[in-house]
Amino acid sequence: MILNTLLALVFAYLLGALPAAAWIARSRGIDIRTVGSGNAGATNVQRTLGWGPGLAVALFDVFKGAAAVWLARWLGLLPEWAAMCGALSILGHNYSPFLGFRGGKGVATSFGTIVAIDPLVGLCVVILGVFTVAITRYVSAGSMIGGAVAVTTAFALGRPWWEVILLLLLCVLAVWQHRENIKRLQEGTERHIGKKGGAAS
Repeated sequence: MILNTLLALVFAYLLGALPAAAWIARSRGIDIRTVGSGNAGATNVQRTLGWGPGLAVALFDVFKGAAAVWLARWLGLLPEWAAMCGALSILGHNYSPFLGFRGGKGVATSFGTIVAIDPLVGLCVVILGVFTVAITRYVSAGSMIGGAVAVTTAFALGRPWWEVILLLLLCVLAVWQHRENIKRLQEGTERHIGKKGGAAS
């Protein structure tokens, strides 16, 4: 069981590290790290290459988080260790060794992880997250609101302590990853969803 746990944790990190955004952009002759926000994530791909590539990256990134949790369960790991595998897939996405330990902001991979851990909490996250994006037209706002919703929903539903703590840590990570977005939101310079990105700052 210890060996299975270690293998699952390592695999989860490497699975999360697979940079679909960078690969798709590279196939179009673009280094995703040099355009738009410079992040190797679905939002930056959408702004640079369009909705099709952006959605493809988003789906793959969601799958990475969910697959890490599902594999851990298949190996017979305890629920908290399966959830930890999901968290490691997010860290792999954000700090990918294939991109010099750079990456995306982990939003889609976090969503996949949350849905796999707790589908009801995941449903609440997507409903309120999408609603926030629809109202504000800011993906960053929807992402951070989604993180907060995950924590409060899990707590309100009386979920296990480890789940609430893990979701709280993921929420903190999401806010940290969006620190530049928060600054732009305060300054009124944050890009709306669908707005094209230029050279990376």
